[in-house]
Amino acid sequence: MTSALAGVTTEAAGPASQEGRRPRRARRATPKNTLTRGAALGLGITMVWFSVLVLIPLAAIVATASENGWSQYVDTLQNPQTWAAIKLTVGQALLVTAVNVVMGTMIAWVLVRDRFPGKAILDVIIDVPFALPTIVAGLVLLALYGPESPIGVHWANTERAVFLALAFVTLPFVVRTVQPVLEEIDADVEEAAASLGASRTTIVRRIVLPSLTPAIAAGAALSFARAISEYGSLVLLSGNLPFQTEVVSVRVLSFIENGSTASAAALATIMLAVALLVIVVLDIVQRRVSRRG
Repeated sequence: MTSALAGVTTEAAGPASQEGRRPRRARRATPKNTLTRGAALGLGITMVWFSVLVLIPLAAIVATASENGWSQYVDTLQNPQTWAAIKLTVGQALLVTAVNVVMGTMIAWVLVRDRFPGKAILDVIIDVPFALPTIVAGLVLLALYGPESPIGVHWANTERAVFLALAFVTLPFVVRTVQPVLEEIDADVEEAAASLGASRTTIVRRIVLPSLTPAIAAGAALSFARAISEYGSLVLLSGNLPFQTEVVSVRVLSFIENGSTASAAALATIMLAVALLVIVVLDIVQRRVSRRG
């Protein structure tokens, strides 16, 4: 049948090649603007609301930080205490994000593909960090891992406390972004690939991973952005020790309390740039993985 189809294709292509190339059909001109009046009104309202909530405050922060020019950023970064806070925050946020990518994807896989007693309860508990006030989360973590830990784990006022607090508040992001996508993947496709001799590794790499990569990248971006801005859960557990457990959010608050608004705005702008850089990198990675898949 394959040779027959090939013969039919050759015969069909023969006359066309003899007659010469046919003139190409003129492409339909795509209108530059397809918005209706109602859609344009909705877009206008959306942009106004987005500007009031996001664009204008960000512009105000950048303007405040730029009052003294680039020297303000240089002075902020050259401050040893500030630089230590940035390194700690970014480093722990990257580490927590990497852990969340692995553990969050595994949890989502278990919730979608497996059946076991208490599954519904676990599915609800995953959202507890979303609903729980962060200061309450810090109090709970302090009770479990503080000086009077009932389980004998004394991590308060250490870098481990920073990691623990960030992991607690960011875990749901990867789970909740991967879970809906995983539910939409047809298991029959995986079974068909397995019946054709594909190994489990090949199925994951060529079928599952390309479908999950955009969701994993989105969850990782949300997790990182949330981690570098965390404050409430760290106040009680980390101890806010300069050069040891002080994070960027606490450092910004210190600048504001000391009347150095420009330094606080400069530090906030720097962290915004870091967050945008990580988000762009994750977007590039997920696009390349999707193409390879």
